[in-house]
Amino acid sequence: METSEVEYLKERVTCAAVLEKAGFAVDVKESTRRAVKYRRGDDIIIVIHEGKGWFDPLSDAKGDVFSLIRHLDGGSFAEVLASAAELVGFTPLEPAWTRAAREQEPVASLFERWRARRAPWPGSATWRYLGDERFLPDAIIRAAIRQDRLREGPRGSLWAAHVDDVGMVTGWEERGPEWRGFSTGGSKVLFRMGVLEGTRLCVTEAAIDAISLAALEGLRDGSLYLSTGGGWSPVTEAAVRALAVRPGAQLVAATDANAQGETFAMRLCAIAEEVGCDWLRLRPPAEDWNEVLKAKMKEERIRKEERRGLPHARRPRQG
Repeated sequence: METSEVEYLKERVTCAAVLEKAGFAVDVKESTRRAVKYRRGDDIIIVIHEGKGWFDPLSDAKGDVFSLIRHLDGGSFAEVLASAAELVGFTPLEPAWTRAAREQEPVASLFERWRARRAPWPGSATWRYLGDERFLPDAIIRAAIRQDRLREGPRGSLWAAHVDDVGMVTGWEERGPEWRGFSTGGSKVLFRMGVLEGTRLCVTEAAIDAISLAALEGLRDGSLYLSTGGGWSPVTEAAVRALAVRPGAQLVAATDANAQGETFAMRLCAIAEEVGCDWLRLRPPAEDWNEVLKAKMKEERIRKEERRGLPHARRPRQG
């Protein structure tokens, strides 16, 4: 096949089309406009670059539409091209996004954008989101703010900073009532909260879960609560390894109680074995640690309401 024909197929066939034909479906809750998550059972593929690129968050596999076809079906390059040709003209379903596309604007530096945002304050939209919807206690929100990890995002959303080994902000997880994503132009390293020089290293998949686990444990002594932001890049792996080699380190896989969480846990186990540190799987009794925290806080509120509803105890009469 001529080079021009190969380029024609690459232009006309999207990764979304390949995945939909292969039985994958969009996970709207876990997707953003720039990174669309597709699931098929335990298989996960993230589509990026407006449908022209992809990567597997559970492995190092990534590439263009041709490498995606080979990743899913195998075969020679000629067979891959034949499969792509069958998808010319096929239009995959578009996710029903909850917010409209924005005009492209010049992106300020990460430092400028982070510095321009205020930390949450009691009564602010982000504080209410964290307390009312995520059930995070005020004390744990304040603890994260003291470490300069949180910012007020647009429309009551949260920005949770990822930082490198020297504490520089590399990007931030974005979570809110109607939005989840990662900062434009930022890179996922690790969200870090707790004892920065700690040796008990609790790795979760989201900053909300890291903060929730910290709340459940009462910011346990010697513990550093971490989030990969749902990704597993070489930079993230290097950051985890740099922490795991600390004398007396224990790598705690506090990832979600699902297939993806187990895959991440096994990766952490492999790192622990390679560097020779202790390892523990801390599996949440619900889907994730924020769900565990919500259940606990709801039970506590019910008990308080029940106690308030009891009549005051009366002292027995003297007679």
